[in-house]
Amino acid sequence: MGFKRIVFTWLGVFAAVCAAPLAAQDEPVAEVIFTDVRIFDGTSDRLSPATNVLVRGNIIAAIGAEIRAESDNAAVIEGRGGTLIPGLIDNHVHMMFNSLSPAQMSDPDMGLEKVMQLSAGQARAMLLRGFTSVRDVGGPSFELKRLIDSGRIMGPRIWPSGPMISQTSGHADLRGPNEPSRRFSGKVPLAEQVWASVIADGRAEVLTAVRENLRLGASQIKIAAGGGTSSEYDPLDVTQYTLDEMQAAVDAASDWNTYVTVHAYHPKSVRRAIEAGVKVIEHGNLLDEDTLKLMADKGIWLSGQMLVDSTEAMDPKRREKRKPVIEGQRIVWPMAKRLGVKLAWGTDFLFEPELNAQQNTYLLRLKPYFTPAELLRLATNDNAALLAMSGPRSPYEGRLGVVEVGALADLILVDGDPLANIDLIGDPEGKFVVIMKNGELVKGGR
Repeated sequence: MGFKRIVFTWLGVFAAVCAAPLAAQDEPVAEVIFTDVRIFDGTSDRLSPATNVLVRGNIIAAIGAEIRAESDNAAVIEGRGGTLIPGLIDNHVHMMFNSLSPAQMSDPDMGLEKVMQLSAGQARAMLLRGFTSVRDVGGPSFELKRLIDSGRIMGPRIWPSGPMISQTSGHADLRGPNEPSRRFSGKVPLAEQVWASVIADGRAEVLTAVRENLRLGASQIKIAAGGGTSSEYDPLDVTQYTLDEMQAAVDAASDWNTYVTVHAYHPKSVRRAIEAGVKVIEHGNLLDEDTLKLMADKGIWLSGQMLVDSTEAMDPKRREKRKPVIEGQRIVWPMAKRLGVKLAWGTDFLFEPELNAQQNTYLLRLKPYFTPAELLRLATNDNAALLAMSGPRSPYEGRLGVVEVGALADLILVDGDPLANIDLIGDPEGKFVVIMKNGELVKGGR
């Protein structure tokens, strides 16, 4: 009953907020100049010598020790030898599902205003942790994205997938135990009514589901190709969707010049997805060396996470189900790196809002397998390269993940040298002196 109340709440609260007037904005400065900064440019293994960086509008306009602001209405930020890095990118988030706990979903006092406060609050906090861009891989985030893009609330840029598309009994079949299929005696599931997930069986339904997501503004498509640890009906070892069904999703996405990413853990589901033309695999924790070699040969991305063993919010069944996934991630990350697989990183927090504050430290869980420079590249330039695969369906123009002339001005001024001490990235409140998104100062510098 909690889920039913909450998902209907989302519809009303978004409509109410979209009708609200924009908040008053500070008069934007014409230029911002960072002085005496060392640059991690998103691609190098070392920092630059001390230099200046000029931002004009939302673009990095110039870099050089002799660069000066040209406008009288310019903000000067003294770097004092700190490090300027690109804005961080999380490639696997669920912007709506990370805001509410199971208890909050069942709370009879949870109203429209409170739900929006939670969602907007988490988006703002994510931006203030330095995450200026995210890829949402499942959930009704279209309206949240519009509110952020319009300036009504603070938050990162969002590349939305829309609802995850799933077969009956698949990873995104979110029906309750007493909800029969709409093909038989049931109605349209509650999750589908609010665009949280979609159940689609057969080529025709998959085509319709993908095209509907694209119509609403999806920048890429997410489907479930195998079992999951947080879902009710699908054991971890199962393979989901026939080859023809998966090819239908790829065909529809390809016609719109974008790509399909799949939720999958084990070799059979991943190999079927690759045969269907899928470009990105989410998770892949149970993959073997031969399948990873195939991915490397074909240029298939692996979008991975480094999860904790368990949390207090997990029920015993979920903890037991995820054990092989946790064990597998410690094997897959170093093996995929050694084999040359294209790697991206994300957090994948679901229904545990208390984890959101640990977003930065979850990147640091990969320290055993990556150097500090490799970790920063992973969360900036490499993740940006995956975002760019949306091509013309990308909701934002310009290059991200780098500090170079002509790139979008998503920047973080770090107090210290993260290549010497990568743990600085885990303390955004204390060590991120300035955060800039799209040329606008969202923390510090005023």
